[in-house]
Amino acid sequence: MLRGFLDNDSIFGQIMLRCWAIIACNLCFVITMLPIVTAGAGWAAMDYALMNTLKNKDSAAPFRDFWKGFLMNFKQATISWLAGLALLVFLGMEWYWCRQFGGVFAYFAIGVMVIAVLVLTVLIHLFPTMAALEATIPQLIRNSIYFAFKNPLHLIIILFIHVVPMALTYRNLQMLPMYAFFWCFFGFGAVSLITVNLLLPEYMPYLKKNEKPAKKDDGEGFSFRFDDDEEGKKDRKSEAEILEDMQKLGM
Repeated sequence: MLRGFLDNDSIFGQIMLRCWAIIACNLCFVITMLPIVTAGAGWAAMDYALMNTLKNKDSAAPFRDFWKGFLMNFKQATISWLAGLALLVFLGMEWYWCRQFGGVFAYFAIGVMVIAVLVLTVLIHLFPTMAALEATIPQLIRNSIYFAFKNPLHLIIILFIHVVPMALTYRNLQMLPMYAFFWCFFGFGAVSLITVNLLLPEYMPYLKKNEKPAKKDDGEGFSFRFDDDEEGKKDRKSEAEILEDMQKLGM
């Protein structure tokens, strides 16, 4: 009975595997986040490792998967992160000055805020999409928009868990050391796990089944981070089918 309780296939075993993966990936992400420049690659690597944990329920190798994802996504993730961060800083400055000027500029501040939310939405979905699918940055941005707005409920949940806990962290400065400990220990990993858990069912028709990186594309400038088994080949969709789905949504 005890062996069955501690087995990886048991509920307790699965919970422990998830907790181990969250803590391990969180610590790795914090390390890569410190230089700021590599935070994007760390973000994509964390999503990649936790996605592998969800797909391979009988085992977890978060350290190996994290650094594998870090190296695999480094260039694209770093470029995307720096560009997105620069754009958000610019929009933040524009919002601040519009609020300072007041009057008609207050309406511009609302528009700037809407644009900032859209940029943040794309950025939040870009890194898990990058971790799952191999494509050019423009294609990844387009696919991120598609997956972000495909399920409005998931979009609300993902934005909530990314924005609200972080905002509450800085609301009570007296509790900031404790909040900082939580974020450094497991907070980022928990947010990432919830995000990829919500997005993984959306990715599954487009994913290959194993964690090895793809060696060739899908024939349409679009390839995948995971190898197929026979069942996966039947379920896999091409980029043309993704574009058709996007057109049906009016995108």
